[in-house]
Amino acid sequence: MTVDLSPVQEYYKDKTIFITGASGFMGKVLLEKLLYSCHSLKEVIIICRPKRGKTAETRLEEMYKLPIFQRIKDERPHMLKKVTIYQGDVTFDLLGLSGGSLKHVTENTNIVFHMAATLKLEGNLRDAIDMNLVGTKRALAVAKQMKNLEAFIHLSTAFCNCDQEVMYEKVYEFPHKPEDLIRMAEWMDVKTLDTITPDLLKPHPNTYTYSKRLAEILVRDHYESMPVIIARPSIVTPAVAEPLPGWVDNMNGPTGVLIGAGKGVIRSMICNGELRSEVIPVDIAINGLILLPYHNSFVEKRSLQIPVYNLTVDDAKKRTWKWIMDVGRDLGKKYPFEVGLWYPDGNMTSSKLYHTFCTIMFMWLPAYIIDFLLLIFGQRRFMVRVQTKVSMGLEVLQFFTTRNWDFKSTHFEQIYQELDETDRQIFKINSNDVDDYEYMKQSILGGRQYVMKEPLTSLPKSRIQLRFMYVLDRICKTLIMTGLLYWSSQKLGLIELVRNGLFVSK
Repeated sequence: MTVDLSPVQEYYKDKTIFITGASGFMGKVLLEKLLYSCHSLKEVIIICRPKRGKTAETRLEEMYKLPIFQRIKDERPHMLKKVTIYQGDVTFDLLGLSGGSLKHVTENTNIVFHMAATLKLEGNLRDAIDMNLVGTKRALAVAKQMKNLEAFIHLSTAFCNCDQEVMYEKVYEFPHKPEDLIRMAEWMDVKTLDTITPDLLKPHPNTYTYSKRLAEILVRDHYESMPVIIARPSIVTPAVAEPLPGWVDNMNGPTGVLIGAGKGVIRSMICNGELRSEVIPVDIAINGLILLPYHNSFVEKRSLQIPVYNLTVDDAKKRTWKWIMDVGRDLGKKYPFEVGLWYPDGNMTSSKLYHTFCTIMFMWLPAYIIDFLLLIFGQRRFMVRVQTKVSMGLEVLQFFTTRNWDFKSTHFEQIYQELDETDRQIFKINSNDVDDYEYMKQSILGGRQYVMKEPLTSLPKSRIQLRFMYVLDRICKTLIMTGLLYWSSQKLGLIELVRNGLFVSK
């Protein structure tokens, strides 16, 4: 039976796709979408390193068991046979490929999606350079050997040029050269490198955005000889619709904040609530990535500058951080998480002084009290360690939530304008018809189900627990405020004054 293909599906017909980072959050969604919607492709080749004693093949089998691959198993199970996996790693030369695997990749690949990276914003510089910069160099080296390469898509980040007031779709120059940093990281010891890292990073807030900026320059320098393209998504959030509403498998960014606040762990964060959020649902971002090779295949005259796409949502859909936090708090109470540390009643503020007070009183103090009680009862302590990680994460995140970002996405918007109606539906990149409140609800439920592994059947019990935590929270706050009031009155001599007044009146 002949199946009518859309123009994008026709483009991917009989193509072989090579993906690095397929086991990551975006990588999984990309793999699933290619298999489901580009079902006439020839093959998808992915590399994966052994992890925790599991081989690459075992990890792929476990990945197929995730809920996001269910619709493929139900509707197009034959597509799973089109996936070829090789043991590989971007920290190895030639990505760890050799012999037959390297030959198969270089002789058959048409399109490369280079997505492998370390996303640890607080990670050390050597690891960031090895994964994000040298890893990109290794991927380019393999791609250079591909005989039928049509497009090499490098996944960057919209925040890698944070020193620019307005971020256009182009590669910005930087004083540091990629090759110089690579050589420096090779001969300099970790301790010395860590010492000079703060000065090297300026004006970047972390090693992730810094290494991604250098990687962009490295990719750009290959534009004359290779069909390279740069994609820059903003903060990637749970899926709107595909492969499942609310799908997410990590606690990065806003998802981690919503879960942490819902569990009562995060009580305060520094954020300018009036600023607009720069987020994009993962399925919208992935559809954008898939469309890039197709869109560039129509270019008749090669541009003088490398194609760059800022993958962001329309300005009208960018809600303020205050709206997100307020709605998130409201939904967190309607759809509570299972047993949390405390009642979810945190806040956001732009005052560092007030934030410091809140973190000491409502985050650090309870953490030490809980660990002290665990020590008394002979249990393993963990709360101070958890609180340390939470505080580090919030400190890194506040750079992005206290600044105004202005991304120009002209090239990305042009893709939508040139798509026919069928492809607009299959590869949705316009989110103007998305109900933001419903999306927030699905994101909360997605974090609950897919990250915390808490089934929806536990919601009634969780609501009872939340009411109990509310009463406990109010009792404790009343006792604390009463104690503070009594202590203050005693120090100021007010209690003695009242006693004397009563004595005189008698």
